[in-house]
Amino acid sequence: MASTASSPHTVLPTAPLTVGFDLDMTLIDSRAGIAATYRALSAETGVPIDDALVVSRIGPPLEEELAHWFPAEEVAAAGDRYRALYPDHAIAPSIALPGARESVDAVRALGGRAIVVTAKYEPNAKLHLAHLGMEPDSVIGWLWAEAKGEALKEHGAQVYVGDHVGDVRGARAAGALSVAVTTGPCSGQELRAAGADVVLADLTEFPAWLRAFEADRTAA
Repeated sequence: MASTASSPHTVLPTAPLTVGFDLDMTLIDSRAGIAATYRALSAETGVPIDDALVVSRIGPPLEEELAHWFPAEEVAAAGDRYRALYPDHAIAPSIALPGARESVDAVRALGGRAIVVTAKYEPNAKLHLAHLGMEPDSVIGWLWAEAKGEALKEHGAQVYVGDHVGDVRGARAAGALSVAVTTGPCSGQELRAAGADVVLADLTEFPAWLRAFEADRTAA
């Protein structure tokens, strides 16, 4: 069931529809692949890493997670090695979340553009999407929280869909409507408290919501 809140945003009805999506735990369930990559990194470096704990808090930039396991002076090198290991370990095990393809298709069906704005290393994000047969109009990587707002504003996004409070912050920084899904580490209560305008259980609810949103927007 969707939960809505009043929004301070005013969207010009003549603006072309553009919807941004987060990647991890919004469009794709990458937990198995991320865990496998951390296990490979742990085996190679000899540093113990609790991969179950890691995947319970997916969202923030890689270096923030690595700082829990590596000394500060080793984080950059560990990040480089993780990103190099990622294609061989993380792409195949990751799956599209329910409603993901249909949500991207729903944007296109309304004549809009679908973009992906993610904290993930952009080449690896593109590998995920290609493997799963999802083709957004643009993919912008290595942006987190408020920094996502820069890309959203540049592309004229009216809506940003994500699963983390950081995604809510990115939407609000862009003046976009924040649509949150509870498929990631953050509860509906946390997402609402962060300022999400709409909270959905998952993306299966998104196409119907988007059709209603676009009808209201273009009728204004």
